[in-house]
Amino acid sequence: MSHLTLPITAQDHTQGPVEAPVTLVEYGDYECPYCGEAYPLLKAVQSALGAQLRFVFRNFPLTEMHPHALRAAQFAEAAGAHGKFWEAHDMLYEHQQALGDHDLARYAHELGLPPTAFGEAVSGQYDARIEADFLGGVRSGVNGTPTLFVNGERYDGPRDYDTLVSVLTELAQRR
Repeated sequence: MSHLTLPITAQDHTQGPVEAPVTLVEYGDYECPYCGEAYPLLKAVQSALGAQLRFVFRNFPLTEMHPHALRAAQFAEAAGAHGKFWEAHDMLYEHQQALGDHDLARYAHELGLPPTAFGEAVSGQYDARIEADFLGGVRSGVNGTPTLFVNGERYDGPRDYDTLVSVLTELAQRR
């Protein structure tokens, strides 16, 4: 079993309370079809656990297989710089088949981002952040997406709603 080697910091994109008894980290790729399938499941699990769960998303764009993954991650980070990371994250997964530059520029407009946001995204200014997520994933044993860690331990168990909610609820009750 692999361990999360890069600790969670204030720089991470998180939802849920810091003091939550369970932390779920996803290393994801916005163009990955498996991440796309996991997206509504993870949203439902978050909803079910409420304040018992802190969710963390880290970028792991598989650029050799997914030509739009890096640009999508850059877009999400640029949106995050304007306080709209989670809105962009959701939009990217909900429109996973449309991740070209024209699509991302339209999403920036729809999210109400400043006109400069798309230029910021493609400028490379967020590449170090994305690379740090990616390298932290590699050091933690991530070799595909989505990869999940629960309270610092890699989770390779069943990924259906009932099992995940059961496993995470049990962990929350132990704390």
